[in-house]
Amino acid sequence: MKTLVLLALMACGGGDTPSASSVADKHAESSVKAGSYADWCGEHAVPETQCTRCNAELIPAFQATGDWCPEHGLPESQCLLCNPELKIERPAREG
Repeated sequence: MKTLVLLALMACGGGDTPSASSVADKHAESSVKAGSYADWCGEHAVPETQCTRCNAELIPAFQATGDWCPEHGLPESQCLLCNPELKIERPAREG
């Protein structure tokens, strides 16, 4: 069971096992409002609710709408390698 937990924690980090605080700093809570300031994947610099690298279950929806870069394995709308002029910015804080 410990191995499964460690693998789950490492799945998005690509290396060392992150501490609980570093994971919290990089990823949004699951209850965030999509499109809000809090909806941000600090590890991949995209909205957490759209981060296919952290949540592979999102991939079919992007593929179904034609928003997929098969060469780089992420949404075309997030592929900075194919679209270097693309700017993905975190929304401003509310209030």
